[in-house]
Amino acid sequence: MTSSRTAALELAAYVFATIFTGFGLNAFIRPGHALTFFEFPPPATAADRRVVDSLMYVYGARDVFMGITIYAAALVGTKKSLAVTLLAASGVAFVDGAACFAHGQGHWNHWSYAPVLTAVGASLLY
Repeated sequence: MTSSRTAALELAAYVFATIFTGFGLNAFIRPGHALTFFEFPPPATAADRRVVDSLMYVYGARDVFMGITIYAAALVGTKKSLAVTLLAASGVAFVDGAACFAHGQGHWNHWSYAPVLTAVGASLLY
């Protein structure tokens, strides 16, 4: 693989890391807004809102962790470790989409970028 191709794929990895980190921070700061990416209706009661907000904090922590992990793999890991990290992140995106699909909507908010993550990760394997 040429070094310019690898550099472009690594740049894509940094973009994904930034997106994951941004989504995670958004879930911490604005859990109600983060819920809109799943297209679930807002909670009806204050008690339900507290539960959903708590789950959005968990989702946010997961996304920040994935972003930091992608940054770490890109900065100090090998090309193959970055590839595997991106492939794992694509699995998370596919599962998030499947959860939305089971709910009946919002799945393309996740499935639209999951194949791109998969392609970038798979390309870094070779």
